[in-house]
Amino acid sequence: MSADWEEIRRLAADFQRAQLSDTVQRLSERNCIEIVAKLIAEKQLDVVHTLDGKEYITPSQISKEIRDELQVRGGRVNVVELQQVVNVDLTHIESRANDLIRLDKSVQLVLGQLVDNNYLDQIAEEVNDKLQEAGQVTISELCKTYDLPGDFLTESLTLRLGNIIQGKIDQNNRGVIYTETFVARHKARIRGLFTAITRPTPVINLISQHGFPEHLLYSLLEELVNCGRLKGTVVGGRQDKAVFIPDIYARTQSNWIDAFFKQNGYLEFDSLSRLGIPDPVGYIRKRYKSTQLVYLKSICVGQSIMDQVEASAEEAISSGSWLDIVPLLPSCFSMEDASFLLQQVMRTLNKTSSARIFGDTIVVSEKFISECIGKFNDLMQHKAEREMKKSPVFLVTEEDLKQAAVLETATIGKKDKKEERRKKAAEGSGSIRGGGCGNAREMKIKKTKKKSRKDEDSDDELQTASANKLKEREIPFMSLEEIQDVLRKHVPDSPDELIVELSENLIRPLTKSYQEVVRSVFMSSTSSSSGATRRQTMKDFQEELSTLYNNIRLFEKGIKLFTDETQSNLAKHLLKTVCTDITNLIFNFLAGDIMMAVEDYTTITSEVRKKMLSKFQEEAKGPLTKLNSLLSGKSIEEFLSGLDSAADACGLLVKKGDKKKERQVLFQHRQALIEQLKITEDAALVLHLTSVLLFQLNTNCMLHAPGRCVPQIIAFLNTKLPEDQHSLLTNYQSLVVKQLIGHTKPKEDNDTDMTGDLADEPEKSSDNIRKELQELSATIKNLVLRPRKSSATEE
Repeated sequence: MSADWEEIRRLAADFQRAQLSDTVQRLSERNCIEIVAKLIAEKQLDVVHTLDGKEYITPSQISKEIRDELQVRGGRVNVVELQQVVNVDLTHIESRANDLIRLDKSVQLVLGQLVDNNYLDQIAEEVNDKLQEAGQVTISELCKTYDLPGDFLTESLTLRLGNIIQGKIDQNNRGVIYTETFVARHKARIRGLFTAITRPTPVINLISQHGFPEHLLYSLLEELVNCGRLKGTVVGGRQDKAVFIPDIYARTQSNWIDAFFKQNGYLEFDSLSRLGIPDPVGYIRKRYKSTQLVYLKSICVGQSIMDQVEASAEEAISSGSWLDIVPLLPSCFSMEDASFLLQQVMRTLNKTSSARIFGDTIVVSEKFISECIGKFNDLMQHKAEREMKKSPVFLVTEEDLKQAAVLETATIGKKDKKEERRKKAAEGSGSIRGGGCGNAREMKIKKTKKKSRKDEDSDDELQTASANKLKEREIPFMSLEEIQDVLRKHVPDSPDELIVELSENLIRPLTKSYQEVVRSVFMSSTSSSSGATRRQTMKDFQEELSTLYNNIRLFEKGIKLFTDETQSNLAKHLLKTVCTDITNLIFNFLAGDIMMAVEDYTTITSEVRKKMLSKFQEEAKGPLTKLNSLLSGKSIEEFLSGLDSAADACGLLVKKGDKKKERQVLFQHRQALIEQLKITEDAALVLHLTSVLLFQLNTNCMLHAPGRCVPQIIAFLNTKLPEDQHSLLTNYQSLVVKQLIGHTKPKEDNDTDMTGDLADEPEKSSDNIRKELQELSATIKNLVLRPRKSSATEE
């Protein structure tokens, strides 16, 4: 025992000496920091450096301080504020906060704040105090008070209903919490108020008058109606249009509506609105689900009225008369309702092919319309005979038609230059289409406002005047007023709107029928001289046909001198112009036998030719159909072959010209172009006519070219003309193109023109270009009007 104490005393002495002795080895602060940093890097030590850099803190200490701070602040603290308290980086605060939320289910993170259940219990107690005092609280007010989201508050408070909060939440509007007493008090008020109602009453009015909570009222009202405590229905949903209709009123209302509909066969929407029904159409559809009804704009019609109108309309159609349905309908029907009802009836009858609707409400049978037309037959005959005695109108018309053809194929030698140019247009010898004015249009000159087209305008005006003259020669039958007077005598009891609309529909058919009557009267009165007239007409037709045919062959020779691409463009242009004219000439001549001939055959389109083909005889239909299709091709030889086949099938004789006749046509064509060149001042037209004339002078071939082919013609003449003449022609072409570009583009635009060589030249003002063109025009014309001796010798 003594030895033990001795050992203890010895150890105590050693401990005392150790305490009193100085430390031999001591670490500096820097070494300590480096050692700690090394341990942290090797993850042997888990500590966090504070923001001031003076301390290290462990994650568990951070969590402990967060819990302490949350408890000190009453269960709610902002994560940003924790950074200042713990004095570490925010990322570490958020990390430990997330770990705390994961481990402790009583803590939640809401809008960057930590909230525990103690805080929520405290809120629930405060809400309960407010609820017991006011009877209701809204989540929106609580959100403003506690600065928490509504969904979070709703969920949290719902969990505490029945234990901390003595109340209940509205299931239809989860934003309100009530007490049972508050609900019972309002339920009793609602029950008493709605029990006393005896007529339809808007719910919104009761809410404003008695101060009911809107969401609570709809919920309690629906509950009381469903359990049968309140006898009535709510229509219009939970909106401002909601109306409470007591059963006693609904029964009276339904009985009245059923009785009215049974007696009259219709229901007026305005009447139902006056009875307090906010949605009349929906009410009718719901109440009369199995009844067949027609809904008009302001009225709903039953089958009885539909059957009555349908029977009356069917009787009127079968008897060949007319019927106005307005007298058959009640006075409350508007004109729009009556019109729509009649359309429904006509669809049911499926009589649209044998009846028409006039004046929106009048059904007229086709038989009645035919009878009305028949009333004018005698008047047509008498009037035609009287007119024929005054002047043979169809004789004048035939002469006018012949004059229209002469305007296109007038013989050379006429002094009138306009008629001569029109003749060249049809023959292709010196025309605007054959000589070159039309091609200037294809060079986009039609887009320039300053470009002159005196020749074209004069020809177009002459053609238009001729067409108007022929139209004016159409003999009118009766005016609208005269037709209406005759109809009023035929149908004395008809309304004015029927007479007016019927006369407007009859005036054109009557006029066309009258022209046929006049024609038949004329033909019967001139039967003795008709043979000679027909022979003369046939002779003129054969001459014009042969002329166009020979012109096409001569034009084809000129086309073959070009390369494939230019040759194709020239062939297409010839097919669209002269070839189309000769095709139209044949079609129009044959159409005279089926009464489909037109006054000016050049106006016939592809659609009109197709209609004519359907009426021609079978032996001619095939070749003519092929001829019509060849117009959209590219070969002139194929077209001429098809033209020969069509002429043989139709019994037409085409006289082919000989060498002497061809030389005469070439001379006439050149002279016509020269005459046109002399009088024109348009630079583009001067260039076009000069190019075509130079081509004919150097190749002895006629050319029918569009304006877009002028550069190719000039390029072709490169080897045919002296160098100075070709250079002059090329320079003139460049100026013309510059003028066109100046008219179609802004002045600052320096795009190249179709020559491809103008981009490098300095841009000239439009006035300078126009001045140069005027100076060169006379020189360009002289290339043709005064050819050089060498050219004449070569020719």
